[in-house]
Amino acid sequence: MKNLRLKAARAALDLSQQELAERVGVSRQTINAIEKGDYNPTINLCLKICRELGKTLDELFWE
Repeated sequence: MKNLRLKAARAALDLSQQELAERVGVSRQTINAIEKGDYNPTINLCLKICRELGKTLDELFWE
């Protein structure tokens, strides 16, 4: 399932996939795969992404 909430939160902060990836210590391809729903990130990566985007786990990853 695509993660449009992650994509929208990233775009709202005017961050590219590359910029977010660098901030959380992964490749741009990993961020792309998460947004496309092709990769299920670890809880630690989810937390790092949430911190960078100022969102909660519920807001970005849970339904």
